[in-house]
Amino acid sequence: MEWFFLFYAGDDPRASFMKSSLTIPLAIVAGGIIIAVAVYVSMPKKPETGAGNPALVRPVGASDHILGSPTAPIMIIEYSDFDCEYCKVFHETLHQIVANEGANGKVAWVFRHFPLSEIHPNALAHARAAECAAETFGNEAFWKFSNALFANQPADPSNYGTIASSVGIFGDSFATCYSNISPEIDARIAADRKNAMDIGSDGTPYSIILVNRSAGWQMYEVMNGAYSYDAVKQLIDQAFAQ
Repeated sequence: MEWFFLFYAGDDPRASFMKSSLTIPLAIVAGGIIIAVAVYVSMPKKPETGAGNPALVRPVGASDHILGSPTAPIMIIEYSDFDCEYCKVFHETLHQIVANEGANGKVAWVFRHFPLSEIHPNALAHARAAECAAETFGNEAFWKFSNALFANQPADPSNYGTIASSVGIFGDSFATCYSNISPEIDARIAADRKNAMDIGSDGTPYSIILVNRSAGWQMYEVMNGAYSYDAVKQLIDQAFAQ
């Protein structure tokens, strides 16, 4: 998330003495407020009450992009934007989680689209391109292309061909898919975005940890932001312990 702070003090010739005498104390107070706000917004937070319902997360299905075992008892469902800097960092973190914690088949990662087109004009184009990689070359190609998009952030849509070639996607099928985006691809991306908003996400990355217990899949934790590797691992360990 990007935060902007604007402080404005109007000029009043009748209060010049008051202004000069209060300049230093007010600067100290303002500085304290900025630091406090910066600390607050940098902390991972769960959605506010009434902002949505994480329990509405769409069940994982065969059409989802899954990295790791599809039968893993713990699923991390992430809603992400390819132009989000925090998503890039978290993308690398989740790769480490799957490589280490998911090596035994107990943790998998589900990627879903949440293009924030309001602030990232190319976000939807990136999501469409990633889906074309999947449609023409399969789920493995989706992950490779997604990795390349983040590595080249902010990616220029005019370079999709070069990015695709760099991960082994050759031929005309990818370009043809992207130049004629199917209603199914747009519907998929729209469904992912809507689900993210329904469950309470107001930014990216936004993730849900699901645990498969005897009673079925249950939501264990919401991760609102780019959690560190250690923080994610701790949540996974706690989920297993319970």
